[in-house]
Amino acid sequence: MDPSFWLQAWRENRTAFHRPDVNPHLAAHLDELALGPGDRVFLPLCGKTLDIGWLLARGFAVAGAEISPLAIEQLFQALGVEPQVAELGPVTRCAAPGLDVFVGDVFDVSRETLGPVDATFDRAALVALPADMRARYATHVAEITGGAPQLLVTFEYEPSVMEGPPFSVPADEVRALYGERYDARMLAAGPVREGVLADRDIREVVWLLR
Repeated sequence: MDPSFWLQAWRENRTAFHRPDVNPHLAAHLDELALGPGDRVFLPLCGKTLDIGWLLARGFAVAGAEISPLAIEQLFQALGVEPQVAELGPVTRCAAPGLDVFVGDVFDVSRETLGPVDATFDRAALVALPADMRARYATHVAEITGGAPQLLVTFEYEPSVMEGPPFSVPADEVRALYGERYDARMLAAGPVREGVLADRDIREVVWLLR
């Protein structure tokens, strides 16, 4: 998907995809990642998610990647900290204690730029990408994180329900995208019951990729 789509969405405040609370799947299933104090969690296409502050408050380090500078400006404002900004080639790193956010195209974030990662929480990245980009994305994230385990949230729905994003990514596609690198285990599945998708026939699925 053209990055201008998301940049314009943030400029025009068309951000219904932003949750006003912490993602419940993160709180419910974080223990599945078997993380220790100070471990570093990567959130691709993070926006200004409250999940970052929640993880920091629990003693984890966080890395994020986001295309929109406005989203990251709002993120740091909400956290009440002033980031240290550095240009790293095609991306900009905005850093604070325990937090590094790389502003730019996620495909421009290299393993060297990202640094060590202990787990990935993908609650809005894979499902934001059209089908022809998802294989490249899945491979890229696996490579830059060194195959770190992932909590992955997907949606499943019939084409008549909506056009996306978020897009429907059925179970067979998840296994095709990640099966060569990970054991993909479904942790939970059920209808979306809150937010802008709650009035549609949409199923939300949580995966553990290890």
